[in-house]
Amino acid sequence: MRMNVENQIQLLAKSVLRQEAEAILNIINFIDDSFERCVEHILSLRGRLVVTGVGKSAIIAQKIAATLNSTGTPSLFMHAADAIHGDLGMVQPTDSVLVISKSGDTPELKVLVPLIKRAGQKLICMVSNTSSFLAKQSDFVLAATIEVEACPLNLAPTTSTTVCLALGDAIAVCLLEKRGFTSSDFGKYHPGGALGKKLYLKVSDIFPNNSFPIVQNTASIKKVIVEISAKRLGITIVVDEQKNMVGVITDGDIRRMLDKYDDLKNLTANDIMNKSPKTIPFDEYAINALNYMQENNITQLVAMKKGMPIGIVHLHDLLKEGLV
Repeated sequence: MRMNVENQIQLLAKSVLRQEAEAILNIINFIDDSFERCVEHILSLRGRLVVTGVGKSAIIAQKIAATLNSTGTPSLFMHAADAIHGDLGMVQPTDSVLVISKSGDTPELKVLVPLIKRAGQKLICMVSNTSSFLAKQSDFVLAATIEVEACPLNLAPTTSTTVCLALGDAIAVCLLEKRGFTSSDFGKYHPGGALGKKLYLKVSDIFPNNSFPIVQNTASIKKVIVEISAKRLGITIVVDEQKNMVGVITDGDIRRMLDKYDDLKNLTANDIMNKSPKTIPFDEYAINALNYMQENNITQLVAMKKGMPIGIVHLHDLLKEGLV
């Protein structure tokens, strides 16, 4: 009996996902010249795109506004019910309004839409019923047409909200591409958390917190070991008399030395150093330093500026910053 119940749950879940996926694929057929004109209009706005709706559509509107803001299109969420009780004052003459609705005939919208039209703002709608009051009043109609909701009662907004969410993403990405929006731009709007750090944190933000281990190429092995131990980075830079970097020595190099040599008395840094150390520009993004370490299976990189070593960035630094 339990197996049958679990099978029913799995089948129902798969049916919901399949139905919503098919609905998204279906609205591809509605992406045409009118969609392109709508995107071009939003791109040309001197003001903001105000996104509004009622009920579940309002929640979708809020998410779309957030996505637009984070990808370079100034946007604002306004609840349609609140709009007719004072919040309409947030809409400026240079703004346009995107209204999201399944039916396009809700009472709040029948009050709100004439007010928007009277104020002279362009009206965009994202609506399932393209014959509705809202669609007829709009300057741009984005068809989010569905046949039925995934809800077995055909009542709870499920497929309809999923389709609107996907259509909102399509608009945001088109605008992003048209603006030439870059990962650096994205980082300006997402400075918090691990995502933000991947987009703005640089090697130069990290290595100054570390000690700077350095020895002459003629230094004794004892001095090398003391320097590595004292600076606690598992590495030391090796320089010549002109302070040019000629190599590095790591903990691993010390272990390999012990395997290779029986007599350590006359060895110097020059005998055991790695003459082709891995380096990274000081102004490179920290996430790229992490990727480079992972590709080469190493835990340290030498930060370079104008051909000179200026610090060490360690894998532990990147882990501490939450980049992994």
